[in-house]
Amino acid sequence: MRGYEEKLQKAGLTGNESKVYLELLKQGSITASQLAKKIGMDRTLVYTVLNHLIEKGLVNYVLKANKKYFAPAEPNNLLNPLRQKEAFIKDLIPELKKIEKTKPIVQQINVYEGKEGIRTLINLALKHKEFCAFGSTGRAFYALYEMPMIAKQVMKSNIKVRFIGNKRLKGTPAFSFKKFENRYLDVESEATTTIFGDYISIHLIKEKPLVIIIKNKEIAQTYKNHFELLWKVAKKL
Repeated sequence: MRGYEEKLQKAGLTGNESKVYLELLKQGSITASQLAKKIGMDRTLVYTVLNHLIEKGLVNYVLKANKKYFAPAEPNNLLNPLRQKEAFIKDLIPELKKIEKTKPIVQQINVYEGKEGIRTLINLALKHKEFCAFGSTGRAFYALYEMPMIAKQVMKSNIKVRFIGNKRLKGTPAFSFKKFENRYLDVESEATTTIFGDYISIHLIKEKPLVIIIKNKEIAQTYKNHFELLWKVAKKL
């Protein structure tokens, strides 16, 4: 019987519960006093253990001549807690599936040197419906042979283009396309910041162009907010 006690404990019963339940299986219907004598356990403790087993659905009783006779329930009732837990988990699973996963912030930084970096920037920007730039120098327009052709393609498209540059650049070829919106500030700038979609780029075009492209939605939105403020301050001239 010792082996059964250990197995019942693995099934979820305590040591005393296992001992009482096994004796009931052997004896059938029996009083608490008789049970206490059979297993050598204090009668008060036997009552406590029996009440726990009744709660677990493993013991029942009947009254005979004002005495309680306790009997074991079917061993299949050992599965009751598992069934209850299974039903609970089945209800819980759909709720857990509704919890949205935290979406990782999509971000990347690329640094380019040379004219190919400018081409990469332009090709990426042209995939968006709008791009805007402040600190515009117009140097990108002169850096690539194909820029006049690209500018004409943009003018035929629905892409919205807004530039903020130094007022001395007004009327220069890079700031002469009618469909592009240009405004001006009396601020010197060597580097240009461009915002489009979830991207911002900072490029410095001198002897060897340097282009930094950052993809981060929050950073891009922050720069866009700054651009809009500058746009209100800048003048059309």
